Amino acid sequence: MAASAAMERLRYTLVLLLLLHSTNSFYVPGVAPINFHRNDPVEIKAVKLTSSRTQLPYEYYSLPFCQPTKITYKAENLGEVLRGDRIVNTPFQVSMNVEKKCEVLCNFPNKPVTLTVEQSKLIAERIREDYYVHLIADNLPVATRLEFYSNREEEEKKKEKDVQFEHGYRLGFMDGNKFYLHNHLSFILYYHREDVEENQEPTYRVVRFEVIPQSIKLEDLKADEKSMCTLPEATGSAPQEIDPSKENQLLFTYSVHWEESDIKWASRWDTYLTMSDVQIHWFSIINSVVVVFFLSGILSMIIIRTLRKDIANYNKEDDIEDTMEESGWKLVHGDVFRPPQYPMILSSLLGSGIQLFCMILIVIFVAMLGMLSPSSRGALMTTACFLFMFMGVFGGFFAGRLYRTLKGHRWKKGAFCTATLYPGVVFGICFVLNCFIWGKHSSGAVPFPTMVALLCMWFGISLPLVYLGYYFGFRKQPYDNPVRTNQIPRQIPEQRWYMNKFVGILMAGILPFGAMFIELFFIFSAIWENQFYYLFGFLFLVFIILVVSCSQISIVMVYFQLCAEDYRWWWRTFLVSGGSAFYVLIYAIFYFVNKLDIVEFIPSLLYFGYTALMVLSFWLLTGTIGFYAAYMFVRKIYAAVKID
Repeated sequence: MAASAAMERLRYTLVLLLLLHSTNSFYVPGVAPINFHRNDPVEIKAVKLTSSRTQLPYEYYSLPFCQPTKITYKAENLGEVLRGDRIVNTPFQVSMNVEKKCEVLCNFPNKPVTLTVEQSKLIAERIREDYYVHLIADNLPVATRLEFYSNREEEEKKKEKDVQFEHGYRLGFMDGNKFYLHNHLSFILYYHREDVEENQEPTYRVVRFEVIPQSIKLEDLKADEKSMCTLPEATGSAPQEIDPSKENQLLFTYSVHWEESDIKWASRWDTYLTMSDVQIHWFSIINSVVVVFFLSGILSMIIIRTLRKDIANYNKEDDIEDTMEESGWKLVHGDVFRPPQYPMILSSLLGSGIQLFCMILIVIFVAMLGMLSPSSRGALMTTACFLFMFMGVFGGFFAGRLYRTLKGHRWKKGAFCTATLYPGVVFGICFVLNCFIWGKHSSGAVPFPTMVALLCMWFGISLPLVYLGYYFGFRKQPYDNPVRTNQIPRQIPEQRWYMNKFVGILMAGILPFGAMFIELFFIFSAIWENQFYYLFGFLFLVFIILVVSCSQISIVMVYFQLCAEDYRWWWRTFLVSGGSAFYVLIYAIFYFVNKLDIVEFIPSLLYFGYTALMVLSFWLLTGTIGFYAAYMFVRKIYAAVKID
């Protein structure tokens, strides 16, 4: 029996280790693979055009590409709409395991596509802005292979190349002041042959989708009446120039090549998710974790030793007179729980912070389990939006209970403030930015029906849930403060320069920011440079470290403030604990200047508008974490001393 129990435990342990090991490549539950037989059609769809220089996505057919007889848009979820994805069918005819050497796309081999002057100008402008075209086949995004030599020894260079992939393919390229369009696409699709029984027809699954874009001049593409064409030799072909000052004639062509691969369907996203050097990520995260744990340990040791000494001194019955003459946090016990100014706004902001905290924690945890991987388009943003709405019940509960603790009486007004203050600011900024995106006719503009649906979710789901939570929180017993509050406020002595609020913000923000600034780089790259973010296991670890560091630095700062006999800690703790948001803002400016090549007004406005929302949300999140940690600490220490 003991042996069988030990084997059972070992089996469970192995299963758990396998699950943890496969967290990064775990596939979305419920998404079934598509099995293809030979000659089955493999549909190529277009997603959008993107550029890291303009941050404005556009629909595929905003440019004069060849169109099918009937254009059909895929039904999109909320996340896809907010991301600017507009998935649409294309005229590419691709069949499983069927090669195509060269085929004309628009079915007019004897009649080339003629671009008007306006269309030529538009294409030239998009090439100048460095736009990429994004296609998908069987939900796999197209990627361009980049081969280069790393800094190895000369002998090794001849043997091996490093391979990386970039998402999509470049629309074209510039040479001097001339524009060249990639009008020929060589698709390379990799398939995995599935194991079947002897008498059954073999089935295949698509596991990779690559493209080699080429620019080939019209005269060099020899096409016949059957829409077949002949590609010129690479050495003798000239690129297809687009002159923006006149009409241009060209042919859109494509070829298809199939290759068998050992990659299984469950691991087919690994190629896309390891497009950058992950080793840097690993070392940086481990370094941040070690530094933060080390600093947190030192802070904890100092604060615990100092507190024990303080409490022991305060509780000595023999030296009551000496103790009363000393300065310290015990002297403000009659004012430390005095309600602050604007208790309704403070409780509302903290309620929104709780709402954000619950939403982020659940999203990161679920994504860490692999359920919100990039293969499920828009799932992350859709889940985040709905979770924020439904977490309103927790935000309202905590806000209502704190508001009652702070001697508030108008709970209905407080609930309305909690439900509308932060979401109202977010909606207002997004609406203004959306107007500018509308003006650019970008697919990133949120359509009016979607905006109405978001408003209905806000007022139909979030608002009632906040009211419900606020009602029960306000009715619940307020937080029990261990000491009574004096009727007359104590005079606050003059504070030293280092106790200034802004100095506190700068000091308190360093440690939490140090815990997550490496992750910040990868998150910014995913948002602003159209990269995939997938290391949610690391992100969850960093989030836990962020919570710990915010809590500890908040406790240290409130301890110093109370030792200086300044009992106005409510608002100050909330502001100072969110100090790392200031460093996030500084980093965002640094990233804009050094990493992005944005020069126009509207893309810059979009960047700083959305960055302001990120900084505001991060400030609410970290401020809320620090506030509740400090509140529990203050209640704990005043409950531990004898008050006469």
